[in-house]
Amino acid sequence: MSGPKVREVEHEITVAASAKAVYQLLVEVENWPQMFPPSVHVERFEQDGEHERIRIWATANGAAKSWTSRRRLAPAEGRIEFRQEVSSPPVAEMGGTWIVEAEGEACCRVRLLHDYRAVDDDPAALEWIAAAVDRNSRSELDALKAGAEAAANGSSPLFSFEDSCQIAGRAQDVFDFVNEADLWQERLPHVARAHLEDEDGLQLLEMDTRSPDGSVHTTKSVRVCLAPHRVHYKQIQVPALMTLHTGQWRFEENADGVLATSQHTVVVNEANITAVLGENATVEDARAVVRTALGTNSLNTLAHAKAHIEGSGS
Repeated sequence: MSGPKVREVEHEITVAASAKAVYQLLVEVENWPQMFPPSVHVERFEQDGEHERIRIWATANGAAKSWTSRRRLAPAEGRIEFRQEVSSPPVAEMGGTWIVEAEGEACCRVRLLHDYRAVDDDPAALEWIAAAVDRNSRSELDALKAGAEAAANGSSPLFSFEDSCQIAGRAQDVFDFVNEADLWQERLPHVARAHLEDEDGLQLLEMDTRSPDGSVHTTKSVRVCLAPHRVHYKQIQVPALMTLHTGQWRFEENADGVLATSQHTVVVNEANITAVLGENATVEDARAVVRTALGTNSLNTLAHAKAHIEGSGS
């Protein structure tokens, strides 16, 4: 009688950055959503010496998934071992190792090993997992290389900003307004259409949004809703001027009610700047346009949340 069907696979890439710097990027899981395309939100919730537990929300073959992993960090060996503690179907079990091997002072080889099996050893599920692992591994290694080499050159394409609004209510009230994005078409004038799928706080939101100049663009986001204080999200379909957009809504109670904050982290799509803004536009011009558009919509959302909550007397 044969045992469970376990597959093993390895991907690798060479990075023009020090092994120490690359390893540190893999340690800092809280920054993965800004670096790894599949990652939406990552939290470290337990750490004891070289061992830690993390929860990951990410996309796999276009579907939103979440799982909990244990990791063992061995920096002297350049290794990070991981094993999913709670997997998301169709994955029955998955683990692996990041291995960072120095090839000189400013170069290293990164190997990403996986082993996995499918629920009930289902062949179709096994092929689905294989495709997801291959796509995500290649995407993550390419992103790791780009991020590490940009940092080694002293540059970063990321820029972040936030806007806040004081609301006389409870954190739960403001959370509910942001969480109930399926009602935004009725509640927010800058939202032309909103379609929401929600499974235990892991949401897929597709939305048509009006910009300050009157143009309408479609976005898709995966959202992680952690009541009553936070909503994290990542756009998986972004407007033409961006290659990355992650953010979070924070709701912090104080003596006057709730300080509601919208935070954004963005990478401008430099290849599209002239097509969207004209041949004389610069990266700074594009950043200013993005800052205005996102900030305006965020503040409008918070203003309508304030009016809704304070007007309801809750």
